[in-house]
Amino acid sequence: MEKGDNTGFVFGQHPVLEAIQSGKEIEKILLSSTSKSPQTNEIVALSRKLNIPLQQVPIDKLHRITRKNHQGVIAFISPVVYQLIEQLIPMIYEAGRMPFVVVLDRVTDVRNFGAIARTAYAAGADAILIPSRGSALINADAVKTSAGALAHINVCRTDNLKTTLDFLKESGLTIAAVSEKSSSILWETPLTGPIALIMGSEEDGVSEAYLKKADYHLSIPMPGQIDSLNVSVATGIACFEIVRQRLQNQP
Repeated sequence: MEKGDNTGFVFGQHPVLEAIQSGKEIEKILLSSTSKSPQTNEIVALSRKLNIPLQQVPIDKLHRITRKNHQGVIAFISPVVYQLIEQLIPMIYEAGRMPFVVVLDRVTDVRNFGAIARTAYAAGADAILIPSRGSALINADAVKTSAGALAHINVCRTDNLKTTLDFLKESGLTIAAVSEKSSSILWETPLTGPIALIMGSEEDGVSEAYLKKADYHLSIPMPGQIDSLNVSVATGIACFEIVRQRLQNQP
């Protein structure tokens, strides 16, 4: 294993196969678009079977990560062990708690992700849910920014976020999306029950497809001369509004 850009990775066809077969938690695999061999075919097949994100890229991208003999493949090792949301939600109910899940739609900045993990853990969230593709790489920078929270909070990822949102709704969670386009104000909406809070990407907020799944579209009023907040700041405001309402609702 080598350290590069604060991310642990392994390279070479045999070492990557060994990493997959040994059960290491793999964040993603980069495979040269020109690489063809029985071993790379096996890597592709195992990645599909185990739902490991795999991206075919030009060989130059691999050269920029390491100049050593990578044989056309690099696997990034995750510092967290992903949990299955389908198993986690029933466990939360069985423990007598109301699930609180923070869903991140295409949040790609690792420091934003780390800051959100720290906030979510401090607010008592049970899990962070991310799509397998289009999310921040969980690396050493994310862990450091989280101030250790990523070692404690559950992180779940899904290949199909729309289907997983349907599962959360069927499990009794209210889906609340925070969007600057909404006219409903965050703290005027009841958020005391089981809830999944969707926060959108740094570029364009929550995707239209996920907004359609939401029970509530919520906004944070901003009387100042700026029309948006950093996603980690907005997540903090929303998470602690949920905390405030839950505390107020206690007998």
